[in-house]
Amino acid sequence: MSIGAGILLFAIGAIVAFALNVQVDWVNLDMLGYILMGAGVVIFLVGIVLMMRRRRSDVVTRTAVDPAAEEQVTRRTTRTPDDAAGL
Repeated sequence: MSIGAGILLFAIGAIVAFALNVQVDWVNLDMLGYILMGAGVVIFLVGIVLMMRRRRSDVVTRTAVDPAAEEQVTRRTTRTPDDAAGL
């Protein structure tokens, strides 16, 4: 969702900065457009970083000798983070 919001903010900022030809005394629309585009880029990058962080998983392999059977036992554990942790 943050990736889409970042793209939307960037698009709105580009429209305000480059397409509008209106003079308003109390605000500079070009600067407002640039600020919206910058915020869109930041939100887009944060969304990419959070998406890459959620996809990480850990794989642990343990090898031990079972004393009762005198044979080698290998256990593999895969742990993935919970995606429903409020993100």
